[in-house]
Amino acid sequence: MINTRRLAGLSFGLRALTVALFAMSAPALLTPAAIHAQALPNLGGSDSAELSPLQERKVGEEVMNSIRRDPAYMSDLPTLDYLNQFGSSLLAATPDARGEADYDFFFFAVRDPSLNAFALPGGFIGANSGLVLAAQSESELASVLAHEIGHVSQRHIARMVGNQKQDSLLPIAGLLLGALAMRSSPDLGMAAMMGGTGVAAQRRLSFGRDAEREADRIGLNILNSGGFETTGMVNFFGRLQNASRNRSDNMPAWLRTHPLTTERIADIEARVRDMPYRQRVDSLDFSLIKGRLSVLQDDTPRGWRDASTLFGEQIKQGTRTQVLGARYGLLMIALRQRELPQARALLDEIHSEIERKPSLGPSVLFLSLEIDVALASGQPQQAVTIAADGRNRFPLSRSLAMQYADALLASGRAQEATLFLRDQAQIYRQDSEIQKVLARTYADQNKIALQHMALAEYYAMTGALPAALEQLRIARAAPDAAFHDLAIIDAREREFQASWRDIMSQRKK
Repeated sequence: MINTRRLAGLSFGLRALTVALFAMSAPALLTPAAIHAQALPNLGGSDSAELSPLQERKVGEEVMNSIRRDPAYMSDLPTLDYLNQFGSSLLAATPDARGEADYDFFFFAVRDPSLNAFALPGGFIGANSGLVLAAQSESELASVLAHEIGHVSQRHIARMVGNQKQDSLLPIAGLLLGALAMRSSPDLGMAAMMGGTGVAAQRRLSFGRDAEREADRIGLNILNSGGFETTGMVNFFGRLQNASRNRSDNMPAWLRTHPLTTERIADIEARVRDMPYRQRVDSLDFSLIKGRLSVLQDDTPRGWRDASTLFGEQIKQGTRTQVLGARYGLLMIALRQRELPQARALLDEIHSEIERKPSLGPSVLFLSLEIDVALASGQPQQAVTIAADGRNRFPLSRSLAMQYADALLASGRAQEATLFLRDQAQIYRQDSEIQKVLARTYADQNKIALQHMALAEYYAMTGALPAALEQLRIARAAPDAAFHDLAIIDAREREFQASWRDIMSQRKK
């Protein structure tokens, strides 16, 4: 069951964070006790001119560690695959969009029906599931993500700090901490967000307007270079603005954090008129991800019923790709309800349609669900074959890689799964999911020390250093801990303890 209160808390906290950083909020201060209660990195003294790229990244990573632990965070790997492939295509079209800091961007989704997207410090960009579902084309989705890329590439957070000079870093720390506090204590979070002088509030508001126009300019250039319809920005922003007029009591969250003025809309329209008009055909994956998110946004029996009704209407009235997206969603629901004959029938229908029009495929999202059907049907070897073929086609897909490991385990090939995952861990050193699956693989082989060593790495990557140290303690006491294992445990324990001491010292400053 989805905890709606926690969802609301996270959504509101992220919206408040975005407002604070980019537009509307006045500076806020937390008490020293509240600041010490969080593991936010030390941002330096008030004499710093601006946040350095390294400081921005550290702040973003700490916030992301907290977000990843919240149930509203969508850790669904096919969804992450789609968003990061899509976001990377935007960045590849305009290399300068990475900005002077050349950030390694990460795109993710939050389970929330409201229309919102947000940029965190250091290149982390999130989108609510509701916003992706509301986009009527990939150009519209691209317009919002490109706008958020603009905020990051222009380092608006660091520039805001440089604009305010004195006592700016502590207010930003307070705003970030207040946003995080919203999730568990709305009253505490709101108290942290409130305060500040009118002069500072006006200064931040003025900076926010300039930042929005600059992000629009960067976003339009990204759309144009990437071959997207630049009118997608006009259409989506205009539809959001109309929604706010028709329901002034329920303004879309994105407009509250990125206020659309008449001047700003006119500026966007003028820039679009000077750009070449083009039409872009959406990919099949766009319809499939909307089908997937329709199920995942409310992944409960009631949510499945509502989604099934929506899919039924799409099958009656939708385009070819929309019909495929609807069948994809119905297939996901059939798997959740253990209706395997229905799932296989829907899979065959999608297969047949793609075979009739090969230009629709191949698709990571479809292959991922095909693997799920094979595993649910008790056909692990077929799942291995599909996953191996998929990895050859899409070698950078994290979802297919992890499903390949799952399929190897299900087919009793634990040793192969171990070797594969260890190779993956060397390539993707910050991918915590690999360590979690690797721990399960060791557990299946009764390799206790290695299991807990992998869990220690998983907890360390997710920011839970005390838990990581506890896992190392268990690994050291395991009866199968070899001399080589003990040497690694000792070395990692020293590293984790040093990192934890550094965090604790930052909390005391």
